[in-house]
Amino acid sequence: MSSPFDRLFLSTLFLFALLPSTHAAVDASVTAETIVAAIVEPSFPDRDFDIAAFGAVGDGETNDLPALQEAIDVCSEAGGGRVLVPDGIYYLRGPVVLKSHVNLHLSEGARLRFSAIPEDFLPPVLMRWEGTLAYGHSPFIYAYHATHIALTGKGVVDGNAAETFGQWRPRQKEDQRNLREMGGRGVPVHNRVFGGGHWLRPSLFMAYGCTNVLIEGPTFVDSPFWVIHPVFSRHVVVRDILVDSLRLNNDGVDPDSCSYVLIEDSTFRTGDDAVAIKSGRDRDGRFIGVPSENIVVRNCFLERVHNGVAIGSEMSGGVRNVFVENCRVGEGRNLLYFKSNLDRGGVIENVIVRNITVDTASVSLVRFMTNYHSWRGDIFPPTFKNFLVEDVTCRRASNLGIWAEGHEESPLQNVVLRNIVIEEAKRPLRVRPGDDVKLEYVIINGRPVTLDDSEQIAGDGGGGN
Repeated sequence: MSSPFDRLFLSTLFLFALLPSTHAAVDASVTAETIVAAIVEPSFPDRDFDIAAFGAVGDGETNDLPALQEAIDVCSEAGGGRVLVPDGIYYLRGPVVLKSHVNLHLSEGARLRFSAIPEDFLPPVLMRWEGTLAYGHSPFIYAYHATHIALTGKGVVDGNAAETFGQWRPRQKEDQRNLREMGGRGVPVHNRVFGGGHWLRPSLFMAYGCTNVLIEGPTFVDSPFWVIHPVFSRHVVVRDILVDSLRLNNDGVDPDSCSYVLIEDSTFRTGDDAVAIKSGRDRDGRFIGVPSENIVVRNCFLERVHNGVAIGSEMSGGVRNVFVENCRVGEGRNLLYFKSNLDRGGVIENVIVRNITVDTASVSLVRFMTNYHSWRGDIFPPTFKNFLVEDVTCRRASNLGIWAEGHEESPLQNVVLRNIVIEEAKRPLRVRPGDDVKLEYVIINGRPVTLDDSEQIAGDGGGGN
């Protein structure tokens, strides 16, 4: 027998189907389907390069990096193919450099276990760290301006970072501040070097300036920092992965100034955002000006996350045309989270979120925030416009159901929240006067709510993650 909540939700769906949306997308020709159809996945010649033939042992003690890297190099130079990693534990004292036309395939039972010894990940390489370009310790798997690359198979990528890089977060403040100031002053990138003696943690996987990228199948554990971080890359597919890494700042997937991205059929247990779409930070991001655009996230399970699907906070190059569809969420803090501050500038626009089911949001189910913490005092208001969040159900919001706070310098524009049912919320609604937010068929604590139900806002907005 259906519950009263089920019957209420079904009746709300029926009413919704009868009435038109007030949401006005800037470019209605861009849909999730057209984005996915335009993505070109990589292709590879049908030949294998078994790393055992290059001397890899897989005993968990021998340094197998030279054999693995030689197999990748030979495969790429030969025109491409599949570099096969058989069952075994492959201890790697340094980064794997993935090259064009190479599919690095991890057999089920294969485990890449990185040393995570900081000295093994030098010399510094070019990367983007929290939205600012710099040279730092190499990501553990690193591809630079490569095309047609893949990491596939049901093996495990083990960052092994708990005792080394995983301890660096309390030490990073000075480097973090210095890098942000360098970006703010426009210091040449080649002078932003944070190698030995510095504390900026590397990502587990970074594709920098790459095209036709596929990550399909592996499990990722114990990352030093962000887990999968494509930067300035196009035609990126992340499919059927498990991210199981619960350290703070262990974002799952961070498309950063990337276009034509598909993230689907994946499970996330993360210590920070499951998916966070970014495009650079403050002056550095605005100067480069490369947006993240044409991105689809669908059919994912956010089982246990710090935050769910996020845009920002580093979004100074802009974000547009994002679709989040048909996802399930177990528990987390802010689960649909759009965040920025007055340093950022940039525009987030044309975002559609639909068909989401949530068990528990410990802070808020839906949150818009334009005064995110770490504001440094510049006045470059971001713009949030053209959002549609619809067909969302949530069992419990422990703090706030819906929390929408733009800023007087950057009010929210054309935000439509439609057909949302929150069974239980401690505080139903907080919307800043002056923000263009429309509520259509929003049911919280068993009754329809309107903007008149919003709690008083005294301008505190609040920072936080």
